[in-house]
Formats: sequence, structure tokens, C-alpha cells
Amino acid sequence: MNSIEILEVYEKVSVITADMLQAARHEDWELLEKLESDCSTHVSTLRQNDTTTELPAELRQRKISIIKQILADDKAIRDLTEPWMQQLSKLMQSSKTSRQLSDSYGANHIG
Repeated sequence: MNSIEILEVYEKVSVITADMLQAARHEDWELLEKLESDCSTHVSTLRQNDTTTELPAELRQRKISIIKQILADDKAIRDLTEPWMQQLSKLMQSSKTSRQLSDSYGANHIG
């Protein structure tokens, strides 16, 4: 891939992370998961093809700007999803504890 094509992939990732942020804001977890999968595909492409080839100043600045936006969106997504993930983890732990208590001390337990 040439530097223009690489930059286009970065732009696709930026669009996807912006969409992911909107999905997180609307608590559309299924869409967020789908977009995350799409994003991973593009990131994999970048890992395989983005070489350390020197970019002209204008393209380098554009790449930096895109990466900064991707990182800002990623942080905002984590800020929205981490509390939800912690709540889900607590709920799952509570469910597991309830099941263990029921198994140990349930109505069928003799003792």
C-alpha cells in the first residue's frame, strides 16, 4: 500500500471510531460490537502495511491529526463503557454468588 492508501485506512478507522462513540452514547452495544469488529479489521491492515516510510509534511500532519482524533474517540468510548462493564461484572458476580448459595443452602439442602 502506498502512503495515500494508508492514510485512507486511517480515515476509515477515524470514521468508524466516531460511529462507535455515537453507538456508545446511545447504549447500542450490538452496533458498538459490530463497529469494533470492523475497526479491528482496518487496524490489522494498518499493522501489516503501515511502514515507517517518510511522509511529506502535509500528509504527516494529517496522519497525526487523524490518530489524535481516533485516540480521543477511543478514550470517550472507554469513559462511557467502563462503568457499564463494571456494573455488568458486579451483576454477573452477584448472579454467580446467588447460584452458589442456592446450590449450597437451597431448599433441597438437608443439614
